[in-house]
Amino acid sequence: MGPKHLADKLRDIARTLRLVWSACKGWILLWGILLIVQGMLPVATVQLTRLLVDGLTAAIGAGASWTNFRPVLILAALMAGILLLTEFLQLCSEWIRTTQSELIQDHIARLVQEKSISVDIGFYEMSEFYDRLHRARSDATSRPLALLESSGSALQNGITLLAMAAVLLPYGLWLPPALLISTLPAFYVVLRASRRYHIWWNNTTLTRRRIQYFDVVLTDPFYAGEVRLFGLGRHFQTAYQALRTRFRTERLDLLKEQYRARLGAELVALGISGAAMLWMFYRALLRLVTLGDLALFYQAFQRGQGLVRTLLGNLGQIYSNSLYLANLFEFLELKSQIVDAVEAIPAPGCLRSGISFRNVSFRYPGGRSFSLGNFTAFFPAGKIVAVVGENGAGKTTLLKLLARFYDPESGNVELDGIDVRRISLTSLRNMMTFMFQVPGNYQLSARENIALGNLEAAGDGTRVQTAARSAGADEIVRRLPKGYESLLGRWFPEGTELSGGEWQRIALARAFMRQAQILLLDEPTSSMDSWAEADWYGRLRHLAEDRTVILATHRLTIAMRADLIFVMKNGQIVESGNHEELVALGGLYSQSWRVQVESAGRVSELQTANL
Repeated sequence: MGPKHLADKLRDIARTLRLVWSACKGWILLWGILLIVQGMLPVATVQLTRLLVDGLTAAIGAGASWTNFRPVLILAALMAGILLLTEFLQLCSEWIRTTQSELIQDHIARLVQEKSISVDIGFYEMSEFYDRLHRARSDATSRPLALLESSGSALQNGITLLAMAAVLLPYGLWLPPALLISTLPAFYVVLRASRRYHIWWNNTTLTRRRIQYFDVVLTDPFYAGEVRLFGLGRHFQTAYQALRTRFRTERLDLLKEQYRARLGAELVALGISGAAMLWMFYRALLRLVTLGDLALFYQAFQRGQGLVRTLLGNLGQIYSNSLYLANLFEFLELKSQIVDAVEAIPAPGCLRSGISFRNVSFRYPGGRSFSLGNFTAFFPAGKIVAVVGENGAGKTTLLKLLARFYDPESGNVELDGIDVRRISLTSLRNMMTFMFQVPGNYQLSARENIALGNLEAAGDGTRVQTAARSAGADEIVRRLPKGYESLLGRWFPEGTELSGGEWQRIALARAFMRQAQILLLDEPTSSMDSWAEADWYGRLRHLAEDRTVILATHRLTIAMRADLIFVMKNGQIVESGNHEELVALGGLYSQSWRVQVESAGRVSELQTANL
């Protein structure tokens, strides 16, 4: 353990204590006072024990009388009072620690959540981010409190130990150093084991995540159908058990090695303790010390040895917890790249010209190939523009760059000639609504699901219902047991599950709730049937008046109704125009259109034949 490593751990400890202090400073002050008082009480108990034994010996020698035994009874009463006070303060400490625990957990959970919702979406493209998030979440709630308790115990035990050392010094200057030496091997074992365990724990992050993943596959309803249909249960159980067996074996092997080392350390401590006690018994035989001295020494030395062991254990726990807290601080220190410019400007009050992509090149984090390469396009304001193409053509990437979930490696994305990187993120996203290809299915009421699109208007029931009607979701909601107050999903009691198309209608209502100038729609009808799709597009036309709509879709029956169609392939626009122009062009769009029409025709013929 080099100087740099030690300096890093001390810095992490200091940061943790500052973090804990910010969470519950008043409670920590009260706790500190209790620790100091509790640290002094054991010494008072030891001193009273010596006085009680010597007083009892003198009283017995002087004869059984009230006068002789009264001082002994007073000492016994004081001893009982101190023991009662010790128990009372222990209960107070436990109550304070529980309060601290709740406050610290809430504070750190808030920090982790704030970081999770503020980091770039690009982080979610990287496995390393999930490792960091997993480690931060697993250690965040328990480790800071454990470090605080270890620090508090170290303070209390340190105070008691100093007082015990002062008690032992008259019996021999070599006794306090002997206490320390007897526990050093155990301290070394703790430090070595903590470091090895931490290294192993970090190295098995991916294994633990895989174990968690297989457990989700076996228990989550999302996978339940395929698991049963394809008989995958035994397969995933076997994979889960194999990882758990390996994980458990490695952990138990580490513990066995640690326990062997601890046994050796305890033998050293026992040898030194035995030597000290034999020396005191020898002095008692020579009548150099009294029975009270012998009782005091036994208690003081035994407690002192236990205190040194506990104190060094506290230091070991502080060190161990600091290792894990480095994971939390590593996560909290993640730096986002998608941030406001130094002098960010507000978004245009109204989009007048349109949206421009100028020589934009972009690839996803960790990706080798470009999703867009030197891409240029113009989306006119107030129009519905459909972007069509095969999977991986770059359709969704356009929408994400416009919403500034990512920044391009080169080139510019502009609103009315203003680079979106100059516009404040909040202002930019407030002028947009985005319906994702796989929208969120929130386990909330139907009203809350829709209102999430505009929390400022969440209390406006009329606006919520208007958004639902605009998306064609009003009829779906009214069929539910409690209408707009019905709980959606199956996670909680009395919830109602919706079909994929119905969930998509709810998500569309959420998008409409925002009433933004720019609508970004990514496969918004992928779960709808053809009748629902036609109804939906009619509603979109009405909603899109005076708004700019960019619609990424595979369905040409939807794209054909747009004002302008861009056909994408390999991150480039290869064709553009309206439906009639593109069909007449005889290119990629025309070929895809003919395939869809012929497919629809065959379906129609089959239906007629069946009739």
